[in-house]
Amino acid sequence: MICLLSPAKIQNFKSSVEFPNHSIPQYINEACEIMNRIRELSLSELAALLKVNVNLAQLNVDRHFQWQLPFTIENAKQAVFAFNGEVFHGLDPHSFNNTQMDYLQSHLRILSGLYGVLRPLDLMQAYRLDVGDKFQIDGKNLYTYWGTKITNSLNEAFESFPHKEKVLLNLASGEYIKCVKAPLLKAKVIDFEFLQSVDDGYKPIVVYIKKARGMMVRYVVENQIEQLADLKGFNAEGYWYNSQLSKPTKMVFTR
Repeated sequence: MICLLSPAKIQNFKSSVEFPNHSIPQYINEACEIMNRIRELSLSELAALLKVNVNLAQLNVDRHFQWQLPFTIENAKQAVFAFNGEVFHGLDPHSFNNTQMDYLQSHLRILSGLYGVLRPLDLMQAYRLDVGDKFQIDGKNLYTYWGTKITNSLNEAFESFPHKEKVLLNLASGEYIKCVKAPLLKAKVIDFEFLQSVDDGYKPIVVYIKKARGMMVRYVVENQIEQLADLKGFNAEGYWYNSQLSKPTKMVFTR
C-alpha cells in the first residue's frame, strides 16, 4: 500500500530538521535538466509561466540560481519537512519516531513538477513549478514528460511489497493524479473524499480536504495499515467512514 500526495507551494527551508537520514531523488538528473531550461527564461517569461507578479518571479529566479548539485544535508532539506502546506500540517512528520519515519519512507510518495516523484526523505532544494504549468521539456509538457517515469517508479515501489495488497491511496489533487498512467499501474487505485456537513447535505471545503489528506497518511503510518478495510477506522478530528456515499474505488469520510 502506497499513499500519494501532491506537493505544497509553500516551502520552508529556514528551520533546521534534526533527522539525519536522507536519500536522493530518483530523477535528480531529469530535475537538473528542467532547472537548466527554467534558468534560460527571462524574468517576464518566468512570471508568465508561474502566473505570478514580477516580485514573486524574482524570488524564484533567486531560488533557481541557488539550485545546485550535489544535494547535501547542508544545502537541501528532506521533502516531507520542506513542504509546508495544509496537507503536511495534517501529516505532522516532525512528531514521527524513527520506526514511523522508516515506514513513511516506504509507503509515501510525493509528486512534483520538478522532481517527478519524491520519497519523504529525498533531499530537495527550493523551487516553484506545478505539473500543470505550460512548460515544455524535450517537446513535451510535464504530464507527458513525467507520466511514464512516475508510473514506473510507483510500480517499482510496489514490487518491494511482494506479499501485500497492491493499492495506491490517491490522496493527491486532481491536477497531480493525472501524472499517473492508470492503465500501466500495477495496483488498484482508491480515491478519497472528505466532506463537511451543511444544511442540505455534505460539501467539500478545500482547506479541510488538504489537511484531512495528510491526516489520513498519518493514520496509515501510526497504525501501519496494510489492508484497505482497516482504513475505515480513520476518525481524526471528527471524521467517520460514510458507507452510503462510498464506492468500491472511493472511500468517503464525513463530519
